[in-house]
Amino acid sequence: MSLSREKVNHLSQLLVRRLEEMPEVTLRMPSNTVRLQIVGAIQEALRLEEEVDFAVRQTLASYTRRVVEGSREWDVMYQKLYELELDKR
Repeated sequence: MSLSREKVNHLSQLLVRRLEEMPEVTLRMPSNTVRLQIVGAIQEALRLEEEVDFAVRQTLASYTRRVVEGSREWDVMYQKLYELELDKR
């Protein structure tokens, strides 16, 4: 799933705000530094998701027996390959 830069920034702001409200959490660095680290983590997770999706789709396309995208069989194969690819990384 792709998120816009604005959406990622908004999510990071919401997370930092929520962390600051939690009495059991103490930020050891400025809130903007924490927010930027959250932005980086979200962007890395999205990048990984895109890479894994691309690899899985390539694998499915390489099969001699074509499986129709959107079919139950394709969904099951995609999910299994997706999990295997994530485990590799």
